[in-house]
Amino acid sequence: MTDQEAQQLSSLLKDIRDNQKLQLDRQAEALALQREHYALIQRQTERHERIQDRAETIQAKGAQLMSVARKTLFVLLPIVILLIVYVSWLILR
Repeated sequence: MTDQEAQQLSSLLKDIRDNQKLQLDRQAEALALQREHYALIQRQTERHERIQDRAETIQAKGAQLMSVARKTLFVLLPIVILLIVYVSWLILR
């Protein structure tokens, strides 16, 4: 092997080393971006879960309120009807 071939080989190996280093740096950057993206997705998922939990709590409270309103209606409606009938009877008597 001549000196020129050795220099070419050495230059080629340096280029390969530099390119591999560049590729590793780019991969590290890509991995960092992926980690950031994953962290963002994780935060969004946690936020959505909290919102969903709040929505379920609000729906449960609404269902309780409707249940109480329904029970109250069953008690008050007959009383109101009886009062209307009584007032009508008093007026028409």
